[in-house]
Amino acid sequence: MNTPDHPEHGSAPVDHGSAPVDHRAAVAAETARFVAVVDGADLAAPVPSCPGWTLADLVKHTGSVQRWFSVLLRGRIQEPPRSRDVDLRLPAHDDGWVDWLAAGAAEAADAFAATDPDAPMWVWGADPHARFWARRMLFETLLHRVDAELALGLRPSIDPALAADGIDEFLVNLPFATSFAPKVANLRGADRTIRFRCTDGEGDWLVRLRPDGFGLDVDGAGAGTAADATVEGPAADLLLLLYGRLQRDADVFEGVGDEDLLAHWFANSEF
Repeated sequence: MNTPDHPEHGSAPVDHGSAPVDHRAAVAAETARFVAVVDGADLAAPVPSCPGWTLADLVKHTGSVQRWFSVLLRGRIQEPPRSRDVDLRLPAHDDGWVDWLAAGAAEAADAFAATDPDAPMWVWGADPHARFWARRMLFETLLHRVDAELALGLRPSIDPALAADGIDEFLVNLPFATSFAPKVANLRGADRTIRFRCTDGEGDWLVRLRPDGFGLDVDGAGAGTAADATVEGPAADLLLLLYGRLQRDADVFEGVGDEDLLAHWFANSEF
């Protein structure tokens, strides 16, 4: 599978018929939701969807990612960074984690304001522009906000348009993730296709597995092209399914077609 350090051809977010998501503003909104969830919670509580983590670990990870991506944006990096050392300014006491998380979003907002989203940059994914990092930061934050809610017994909610954009972001970038998700390299096949379709709005993606790798089949998406396997469900649930936060046998999903192909996909697409 080809996963170049410097993709020569990137892609902007796919428009599925709804208004484009403002990724920068959504980072701030999702962080605020995350803060509201964990404010006053027991940060020693386990996070079942992230085995071995507590809420404090979840907060630290999310805030660290926001600060790291902000450093990359401010530096307009053009090649893979050799170090991930960042001054995280971690809180001195456990009661400072919530404010620290909120401050990370403020740092990100400053980095966004100082950076042209169309500026060329090194990225690990498909779109070699600064906007990649804002979009990636958004869904990193959103997913872990959901993890926090699940840990506290709350029912997560995700706007369908935002969830559809997250599905697209996941599927567009997954072929480039082998450096940290090595099982992705197993996603090959003899021209086999899987369709993911939203049942509550725009959103239709056809993934084609080839002998040399896989990727989105733009020509077949939304065109009624027959797929070897299909999974349908509400956008928010499909997003959580792709990230392993829901199981395929949940009542919200309808799956048809090659069961072995679907099993192969979900066994190797963990992000």
